Order: sequence, then C-alpha cells, then structure tokens
Amino acid sequence: MDCGSKRVREVKPFIVMDVLERAQEMERSGVHVIHLEVGEPDFDTPEVITRAGIAALTNGDTHYTHSLGKHDLRQAICDHYAKTYGVSFSPGQVVVTSGTSPAIFMTFAALLEPGDEVIISDPHYACYPNFIRFAGGVPVKVRVSEDDAFQLRPEAIAEKITKKTRAIFINSPANPTGTLLSPERMKDIAALGPVVVSDEIYHGLVYEGKEHSILEYTDNAFVLNGFSKAYAMTGWRLGYLVAPESYMRGIQCVHQNFFISANAMAQEAGIAALEKAAPDVARMRGVYDERRRFMIKRLKEIGLGIATEPTGAFYVFANAKKFASDSYKLAFDILENAHVGVTPGIDFGENGEGFLRFSYANSLENIAEGMDRLERYFHKG
Repeated sequence: MDCGSKRVREVKPFIVMDVLERAQEMERSGVHVIHLEVGEPDFDTPEVITRAGIAALTNGDTHYTHSLGKHDLRQAICDHYAKTYGVSFSPGQVVVTSGTSPAIFMTFAALLEPGDEVIISDPHYACYPNFIRFAGGVPVKVRVSEDDAFQLRPEAIAEKITKKTRAIFINSPANPTGTLLSPERMKDIAALGPVVVSDEIYHGLVYEGKEHSILEYTDNAFVLNGFSKAYAMTGWRLGYLVAPESYMRGIQCVHQNFFISANAMAQEAGIAALEKAAPDVARMRGVYDERRRFMIKRLKEIGLGIATEPTGAFYVFANAKKFASDSYKLAFDILENAHVGVTPGIDFGENGEGFLRFSYANSLENIAEGMDRLERYFHKG
C-alpha cells in the first residue's frame, strides 16, 4: 500500500499529541482528565492585543502583506530586541511567519544541503529532528545531564563538529526541561564556528535569572521567536525569524512561494503585544511562577526526581526511573488509570527515556488535583 513519500513516512509522531488526542477521546466518553501534557498557555490573549486584532479586522485589514511582514511589526521586533538585549539588526533581517514552525522550516531550507549535520541536545523539543531531516539534514545529538541543569557543554559540542556540521541548534529556556543556558556557555558555543540557530520562543517566561539572546554573542546566528507562549497567542499563529542579511533574499523567496505572508490582522495584534502588553506578560509570569513552585514541591513529595529546578518556560522534566523504565507505557498508564495527561520523556529523545514532562500551563486548582491523582497512582501499592 502506498503510504506517501519516503520523506513523509520518516516523520515520527509527536507523542504529546497522541496523549492529548487519547485524552480527548476519554473526555468525550465522560472521563474528567487533568491536562498537564500540553505546552499551551491556559490564559486568554490579553485584551490590549485582542482589541488591536479586532480593530484591524473591522478596518478591512484582510489582505496580503509584504512577504517579510508589515514593516511596523518588523521594526517593533527590532526595537524589542534592542531594548531587551541591547542588540541591533534591521527590519530587513526579519521575516514574520505564521507561527514559529515555518521559521524553523525556512531556516533549515536556507542552511542545509543533503547530508549536512545539525547538532542538537538530547533531550530536545520533539519536532527538531523532523525539521532537520525533512530539509535533508542529519541531526547529531549531544547528551545533556539532569545534574548539569540539562545544559549543553561547549566541549561536548566541539567533539561532534565535523566537516559536515552546518549549525548548532540551541533552545533556552528549553522545552522539555525548563532550564536556561548560562551566558558563559552561550558565548563559548557561539565561538565554536558553525552557525547557531537559537529558539527563543520561551523568552519572557523566566522566573529566576535572565534569558539571553544568541545575538548578544554573535551575528552568525538565526533567531526563532514568536508570540504564542509569552503573550498567550497560540491560536493567532504568529512568529518570526531573524537571519543574517546574506540569507534574507533566499528566505524571502521561500516564504513567498510556500506561505505568501503571515495573517494581516494577527500582525497588528503582534505590534500591540510588543508595545503595550508588558504588564499582562508580567502578570501571567507571576502566576506561572506560583504554579511552578507548587508543582516542583508536590512532584518531589511524590518521589519524582528533580535534580535541577526549572527556571523558565512552563515545564518540569522529572525523573521517574524509580517507578518505571518505559516512559511511553507509563504516561499512557497514568492517563488511563489516574486520568492525568503527561508527556513521556522518550518523545524528546533517547536521553529523555525514564523522564516525564509536566506542564504547569493550567490552573493551580487543576494542578493540585492532578498532583493528588498522581500521588494516589504512584503509591497505590
């Protein structure tokens, strides 16, 4: 039976979506599931952002924009990075995308020839290897340790660099671990030579310390960012890519052909997010921090291992090896018997096996109920 091209057949499933979809089946049959698997803000988009989107729609802003995105939004992105990180780039180095996923797609379309290698951490965001392989590249994994805050070590990266290495892919704050790369390690990684691709989508959601952009340490970098996480705008599908000028015409042509332009009214909402929504982001960040501290405490009490407490994003990556070695089987058993959705660590790479990812992008009430259910599940014997 023809199941599609080899390229499509090699795309591995996103297991967290399998967990979510099974949970939704259970909910349709009347089961009450606590969702701690999905990395999506439970907040509504702040009103100041929504009003800007509605105004754009009401005013007839329903047409194609410039393929790179509205100039005012690209300038606002430049201003945001200048104010937050003290770095400078031009609106001509920014392409606004329909979510950050197209930005990842175009980055590797621009960078990779068949067989080129991209170094990533293990564990890593589940979809990274699929993006790399789809563009003809080869993901090369560097194991990171829970005892070292799941940080990439520059010396470990250096050992993996070959003549085929095209890029080093970093993510700080990281999914699934919620931990940050130190500025010293970011600087050392930037000095290794290959292009650095930096996924900065969780910037703005840091509770201890400070996040840093790779652009503080090198111009030889691609930055991936967007509005979904910090601004609670997942459904608006709005992201962006910052790239070196020499790549921009090629990226623009790819965007013109495959995506045309990002949603016009969503771009107006993005301008409002960057210019007016800082108080809303601060409010949401405070709530996330309260949930983070509560979840870490309860997971430790249950007996799950947290060697380094996460300080960013909205995830806790907990060691469950004392309870089971097969995280996939364990996650689905928890779902079926405790009615709590969690993500198996194996979704994030072989080095994630034995861990479970918990999202605190849910109400404190629901998190508390989820922890109670997990405590009964793990200590039922």
